[in-house]
Amino acid sequence: MKILLLGPNGQVGWELQRSLAPLGEVLALDRHSTEACGDLSQPEALVQTVLNFQPQVIVNAAAHTAVDKAESEPDLARLLNATAPGALAQAAQAVGAWLVHYSTDYVFNGQGQRPWLEDDATEPLSVYGQTKLEGERLIAASGCKHVIFRTSWVYASRGGNFAKTMLRLAQERERLTVIDDQFGAPTGADLIADVSAHAIRQVTASDTDATCSGIYHLVAAGQTSWHGYAQHVIETARRLAPEKNWPVQEIAPVPSSAFVTPARRPHNSRLNTHKLQTTWGLQLPDWQRGVDRMLAETVSPA
Repeated sequence: MKILLLGPNGQVGWELQRSLAPLGEVLALDRHSTEACGDLSQPEALVQTVLNFQPQVIVNAAAHTAVDKAESEPDLARLLNATAPGALAQAAQAVGAWLVHYSTDYVFNGQGQRPWLEDDATEPLSVYGQTKLEGERLIAASGCKHVIFRTSWVYASRGGNFAKTMLRLAQERERLTVIDDQFGAPTGADLIADVSAHAIRQVTASDTDATCSGIYHLVAAGQTSWHGYAQHVIETARRLAPEKNWPVQEIAPVPSSAFVTPARRPHNSRLNTHKLQTTWGLQLPDWQRGVDRMLAETVSPA
C-alpha cells in the first residue's frame, strides 16, 4: 500500500509516521519537502503530487491550527483548512484513493452539555471553526472515499501542550488560575494516530468498505474541564516526582471571561464517539490513562 502523509511533523503527524509504517510505503511531506510538494498553500502542486505518487491513501494531518491568529488572517486559514483539503479530495477522487482528514469540535457552537453527534447542526464561533467546516464540506462534495475524524483537546509528548505549561507554572507560582467552564476530553495524538491506522487497514481491506465513508468523532473517553485537567496533571506530577519543588498551593477556577482572546472558544467540546466505536470495533480509553502515560514520559525525578 502507498500512503501519502501530509503534515508529518505536527503532533498527530509525528505519531502517524509511527502508526502508518507497518501498513506500507509512506511518503511523508511537509511544506519544506523538496522531493515533492507537501505545502497546503500550493493546492495545485499538491494535486500534482497525488497524481504522480498514485497513493491508495492520503492522510492530511496538516492545517492552520493557530486559532487566535486565524481571526486576523482568514484568507490563509481558508486556503490551508478548506481550499487545500478540497483540492486533495478532488485528487483522491481522480486516483481512487481514500482521504483521511482531521477536523475539530470548533465546527459546533459549544452550547449545552450533551456530547455532540456527527450529524448535529454546525455553527462555528471562529474563523478557525468556519474554515475547518468548509474543508469538511468540500471533501464530502468531491465524492471521494473519505474518513474525517473530528477531535479536540489534542496533546502529545512531543512539543508544547497545556499539561507541560501547567507543570512549568506549578514550579514557578504559588497560585494558578484555570478556566472551569469549558469541557472536553484531553486526547493523545498517539491515540488518534493508532485509531487512524486501524481504520485505514479496515477500509483498504475490501472495496465494500466504501460504506464507511464519512465523519467520525474521535476523543478519549470521559470528560473534564481545563481546571480539572490542570488539577490531575499537577497531582500526578507530584506523585511521580515528590522530591521536586512544587510551590503551587492553589489552582483557582475562573470563567472563560477571565481570559480575553481574539477567537471565541466553545464551552462544550464534548464529542459522542459511539459511531466510531461501533463502526471500527474499538473501545476508547479514559482520558486519564493517556495523560498519565504522557506525564510518566515527561516528569523526571529531580
